[in-house]
Amino acid sequence: MRSCSPMVEWTESYGGGHVLAEFSVVPIGKGESVSQYVAECIKVVEASGLPYRLCPMGTVVEGDYDAVMSVVRGCHMSVMGMASRVITTVKIDDRRGVRGMIDRKIQSVEAKLGKEVKK
Repeated sequence: MRSCSPMVEWTESYGGGHVLAEFSVVPIGKGESVSQYVAECIKVVEASGLPYRLCPMGTVVEGDYDAVMSVVRGCHMSVMGMASRVITTVKIDDRRGVRGMIDRKIQSVEAKLGKEVKK
């Protein structure tokens, strides 16, 4: 069977650095409103102690790769306990040697605009 994308071998030299991840967890067949499921995910995120931002279309969390992926998994499993089908999407920004990306990315855009943006 062919994969849609090539597998990249995880190496010890990489070590799973510091990442910024945006994710959303969507229960299928549970109606239009998903706020109760988002609330359950935020409980998982807050319990992790990792910095995060709740956004209208997903949640952004920052930290060690394994810790972030553990949060995403915890959210997925939490919602899976409430629905028979769940779709979780994840975008990962993996940049070596950089921390504080949640705020830094916004500050960079604001500096270029010369003003603060709506948050």
